[in-house]
Amino acid sequence: MSDFKFACPVCGQHITCDSASSGSQMDCPTCFRKLVVPQAPAPGKTNFVLTASEVKTPTFPLPGKVDAPIIPETKKLPVAAIAIGVLICGAAVGSIVYFTKSKKNPGDGKEIGETNALVATLAPTNAQPAFILPPPSAVATNWTLSLDNAVIPDAPSSGAVNGFGFNLERSTIQEGKLDLRQGTKWPPDVGVSIHLFAKRIEDLAGRTVIIEATRTNAPKVILRWKDERGKAVNKEFKSGYAARLEFGQINGKWLPGKIFIATTDDEHSYVAGTFRAEIRKPSPPKKRP
Repeated sequence: MSDFKFACPVCGQHITCDSASSGSQMDCPTCFRKLVVPQAPAPGKTNFVLTASEVKTPTFPLPGKVDAPIIPETKKLPVAAIAIGVLICGAAVGSIVYFTKSKKNPGDGKEIGETNALVATLAPTNAQPAFILPPPSAVATNWTLSLDNAVIPDAPSSGAVNGFGFNLERSTIQEGKLDLRQGTKWPPDVGVSIHLFAKRIEDLAGRTVIIEATRTNAPKVILRWKDERGKAVNKEFKSGYAARLEFGQINGKWLPGKIFIATTDDEHSYVAGTFRAEIRKPSPPKKRP
């Protein structure tokens, strides 16, 4: 008997075996595939490396069933490559989260950590938050320049100012200036101010003030609202509007009343209803230079 060499058809490993083992089966010492040892070469031939064949496991289909197609095995990524990919993704997500938490709003210095990270990354650095005012009520408008047709409901003042809905949240009166506002801070989100010709609150208590639309020397009226960036916007009227104010009696630091006012702007602004104005102290006299 003589030894000869052959190669594994799967991994290429060279294996030495004696000629008596030809035709038998053995496991490859490298890839552990089951192989059929090839026939030994004839005596006297050069030492030619043969290739073994892999043992095929026979399949026996069940009666009435068809064998499922053999799907080629996909190569799996090495564990090291997967670990590196996970680290890279983690670093990228961490940088986005850090950016989101540390980014400051240039308008007010507040953190915008609740903002979507992708949006925060792509947004301009000078972007301001949108300021959204409510639309006017769906109820039919109470706008009219005829005070005979005006309706003053027994409910807190409401209406529409420059196309925005208005619902009274606070009212103040100082000397002859009556402010009706929606919003807790000044300037209000939406509001109406009227500068009546009165120097003392006592001059208005228990009185009714009527201002017809035909009056030319009317008290100044200011409509107030905010634009999409939250900046205060004012519009003045010194004539052309109609207003009716009914003041009650002073009750401690409060002056109750009812109001109807309609202005001639394109949006047909109006406010109607009751109010309870907080009496503010008169402004101190200006010092002469």
